[in-house]
Amino acid sequence: MMHTKLREALRLLGVGETAGRVYLTLLDLAPAPLAAVGSAAGLHGAELTAAYAELVDAGLASGAGGDGELVAPVPPAAGLEVLARHRAAELEESRIAVGGAFESFRRHRLAAYNDDLVEVVTGEAIGPRMRRAWASAREQIRQFESPPYVPVPGATDDALATLARGVRQRVVYAREALEHPGHLKDVIEPCLEAGEQVRVLPSVPVKLLIIDEAFALVSLSIREADVVNTMLVVQPCGLLSALVALFEQSWSAALPLHGRAARPGGLEPTDRRLLRLLAGGAADDVIARELGVSRRTLFRRLQILMARLGAANRFQLALQAQRAGWL
Repeated sequence: MMHTKLREALRLLGVGETAGRVYLTLLDLAPAPLAAVGSAAGLHGAELTAAYAELVDAGLASGAGGDGELVAPVPPAAGLEVLARHRAAELEESRIAVGGAFESFRRHRLAAYNDDLVEVVTGEAIGPRMRRAWASAREQIRQFESPPYVPVPGATDDALATLARGVRQRVVYAREALEHPGHLKDVIEPCLEAGEQVRVLPSVPVKLLIIDEAFALVSLSIREADVVNTMLVVQPCGLLSALVALFEQSWSAALPLHGRAARPGGLEPTDRRLLRLLAGGAADDVIARELGVSRRTLFRRLQILMARLGAANRFQLALQAQRAGWL
């Protein structure tokens, strides 16, 4: 189980599957000759050399002796920082590319579409159109969620009803969604406990709702005015495929928050909410406001949680809480 989690963590950081096998073998055998490591991992020749070179380039392995015969893993802090920054840069590059392509489409091509590939919905028609979209889902819903929000009475009930029908829901929330007053407690957590799969990113590139493989709803928000006044309904086409690909890449890079499947004994709901807000990057004032406590009480709860998990700081607390299934 531990190797499976570590292999997945390495994959998310951009380490290839073959290089990951070599790294896991290094952890078991090192220091050892590279040939022996390769033999244990079932690799030889150029394939082994390339995998080991990938680990060296990532700052995860190096020679363990002056003669260069022995190899071993090295303290990963610097290497993991480089890998994490590289993955963040890749995601940002993809976000800019897809966002730019969509913006160009919106500005220059939308008016030319006369074949019903894109429908424009405005004003008061947005809420009913969204509710019909939720009701039409049969297999899965994928969503980017962030403020500003359009008032849709019964939206949370619709999501819960969709989950009850067995429709898979995957949502990537922007950090602002967790910080929006009452949103974590009243909207996110009820759906999370009902089986919604939730992940968090510092920001999402666009407000998006993808229904099965049938169509997508794209919100054109005016952030400065905190309103949503226009929405595009995108039917199957190259643009829909690009939006699906953007969601899947963002989903892979986002931080998971777990619900009822991972409920540690003795963890109060307030502490669970605290950890979710902390992992999402919320500021102390926001966390205290959402929990309804003073800053002093917040700091005391943090100290207790760090002591329970053996964490020396908040970063370690979020990391250990994730490993323990507390998020």
